[in-house]
Amino acid sequence: MDDLISIVVPVYNVEQYLDKCINSIINQTYRNIEVIIVDDGSTDGSSSICERYSKEDSRIEVIHKDNGGLSDARNRGIEISKGQYITFIDSDDYVDSDYIEVLYNAIKRYEADMSISTHKILFPNKTVNKYPFEEYISTKEDILDKLLYDEGIDTSAWGKLYKISLFKDIRFPKGRLFEDAATTYKLIDKSNKIVVYSKPTYNYVIREDSISNIGFSEKKLDLIKSTQEMTDYIKAKYPNLEKACNRRLMFSYLATFTQLAKSKTKNKKIEKDLLKYIKENKEKVLEDKRIPKRDRIGIYASMFGMNFYRFTWYCYSKITGRN
Repeated sequence: MDDLISIVVPVYNVEQYLDKCINSIINQTYRNIEVIIVDDGSTDGSSSICERYSKEDSRIEVIHKDNGGLSDARNRGIEISKGQYITFIDSDDYVDSDYIEVLYNAIKRYEADMSISTHKILFPNKTVNKYPFEEYISTKEDILDKLLYDEGIDTSAWGKLYKISLFKDIRFPKGRLFEDAATTYKLIDKSNKIVVYSKPTYNYVIREDSISNIGFSEKKLDLIKSTQEMTDYIKAKYPNLEKACNRRLMFSYLATFTQLAKSKTKNKKIEKDLLKYIKENKEKVLEDKRIPKRDRIGIYASMFGMNFYRFTWYCYSKITGRN
């Protein structure tokens, strides 16, 4: 019999997206699944939608809890999961019908601890699939290297299938934004064998009101905190990846600076602190030929101050169609 696979779906006030998400899960070609929907204190109609589906499909279990954030909801799902393998799907996204089958077949074919696929990015007016198809087994050091440079591997918890044993002593940090950046590298490092099968079966939906797109607050600095923890850990264990770590940490500062630039909120102290880091570390990052063009443009644009950076980012977004 095929292994049981646990699918954890955190839910919070996503009633307009939820039907599409759950339907995409229950219609998977791989049938031996348990779907753990964790309703994280929703105040809209999400709770009743979840309950309706649980009555229609015995594979669905719904947990209602007080709001504790995405990490807390995922952790609750991990704790009650019964599968030999586990994956995560965000409730405002959806998956292709062979999402589980692709990840499971890859992990079994190579007897791996973790399988990684790619995803499509669904913007309001276009769909982007920026990764070419690849299938390969790789060392954890090479996977971390690609993650640090954003070369076909990212920090997202979704789009991956894990042996449940990887989570024995790993959890998502409660109360922190960008929780994946604080967790995924640990799961990679704990894996003995990782397979990449980059068929884009996960559909990542860009929402204007998503956590990553809401106005700037100091919580957005969590990205830098998580990235600093990750790069410190990787540098200590894999000294050859120091350049890659420098790039990734710079990216976290640039990404946070971009969030501030896009926001109507002004915070001169944070702006000054971000620019100070970028200026002090730009030379060692710019000499790295592997850094993405977007990083290079961002570093140079930031040298002319916030207004020029904001204008440059606006032009970049218009040209590329990305936020």
